[in-house]
Amino acid sequence: MAEQGRVRWKRFALIFAPVAVVTSLLIGATAQGVIGATFVVSGDTFKIYSGELQGQGFALAGDVVRDKKGRLIPVIATGVRKAVISDLCQSVLAKTPVGTVTIRITGGQHGNKVTVENLVIDVAAAQSAATLRDIELGRDASTLDEVPGVRGPAGSFGGQGRSLTLRDVRLSAWAVTAATFSLPDLGLKVVRGAHECF
Repeated sequence: MAEQGRVRWKRFALIFAPVAVVTSLLIGATAQGVIGATFVVSGDTFKIYSGELQGQGFALAGDVVRDKKGRLIPVIATGVRKAVISDLCQSVLAKTPVGTVTIRITGGQHGNKVTVENLVIDVAAAQSAATLRDIELGRDASTLDEVPGVRGPAGSFGGQGRSLTLRDVRLSAWAVTAATFSLPDLGLKVVRGAHECF
């Protein structure tokens, strides 16, 4: 912890989601229907950047997603019940007949704010400065109740808290779901070459 009250999000996640240890348990739970994957993911991760995210209610638990080939991929299911986001950017590289292109989605620019309810991100890797309040680490993942849809199998490690503030957020993710995603200034752009958010 470099500064009091601030942690590196990646280190925080690694504390309670040691993927190498829980993968077999998660795969078994998914096969038994304990954890429900919402959709089949594509074969690639995408990047998400935010200048700041302020959230009410958050939860984290080990999970897995499934690709079209049936592979089970371990992730950290990260949920926020309500969030306000600024300087949002999502980018993904796509192969096309004219070469690699970058698809970029932006919002929350120039003072506008993106608002989200029941946001769940299946995270592959993350880094951020973070302030977390009223956190519970080591809670049984099956009892998490801060964010709908973020739970793990009974006996596995979970965590949650009342609120969080993240700054300079950099995520690699497999999937994002949300009950409501409001972008007052949605921008969508396709650019030739690699021009990812970070």
